[in-house]
Amino acid sequence: MKFKNFLFFILIGCSAFVLFFFISFPIIKILSNGGFDFIITGLRDKELLRSIYLTIYASAFATFFGILLGIPTGYILAKFEFPLKSVVEAIIDIPVVIPHTAAVIALLTILGKHFFIGKMFNMIGIRFINESAGIIIAMTYVSIPFLINHVKEGFKHLDPELENVSRSLGANSFTTFVRILIPSVKSNIFAGSTMMWARGISEFGAIIIIAYNPKIISTLIYERFETSGLKSSSPAVAFLLLIIILIFLFLRIITNRRKD
Repeated sequence: MKFKNFLFFILIGCSAFVLFFFISFPIIKILSNGGFDFIITGLRDKELLRSIYLTIYASAFATFFGILLGIPTGYILAKFEFPLKSVVEAIIDIPVVIPHTAAVIALLTILGKHFFIGKMFNMIGIRFINESAGIIIAMTYVSIPFLINHVKEGFKHLDPELENVSRSLGANSFTTFVRILIPSVKSNIFAGSTMMWARGISEFGAIIIIAYNPKIISTLIYERFETSGLKSSSPAVAFLLLIIILIFLFLRIITNRRKD
């Protein structure tokens, strides 16, 4: 029996090691290519720095809009039953599962100048094709399901007595929602926002159709790879990976502290 347990732990340990090696080795390899000269190269590359700034800025704005819209939506899906609820939930998940090139083409049918929504935005000076607004709206569209689903799960597991006690003490529905329920699912909001922001940073397929320019980091890396090959694009990839690793290491530390 002890031998079988030992064999089991060896098996799962080897599986975990293979997976970790599969994920980590390409990252280690590209970061170690040519030493750490890519840091100096990246800091001197103004085009790269602009694209990283735009990527982080746009994904942060997309996440902000996601929080405003996703928290109420997650609450409704968690707490209320209504006809065709399963259909609504399935539609919300569609941007995640379909090719993002297809998703943004569908989005463009309502944001183009021939549809009334596109006309309304155009009248107030907001355009989406090859504009930062297009990048933000595309990131929001393809990544907001992550936030909604995290928030929905948080609200589902809340004790219903929280709302009942709050209302019995005289608080209205809005006050209860803002001051009691949202703080109670802040870890879900944080996790969902992080996932949405990360998905926005990594987006490529949707962005390249709606806004090839100005370039976010994924578009710039693709362009450099297509025009000059692996040698030209690798320093940009390494510089981006280093920034992302530092950001997510920081977020992971915050998350673990919240759990403690």
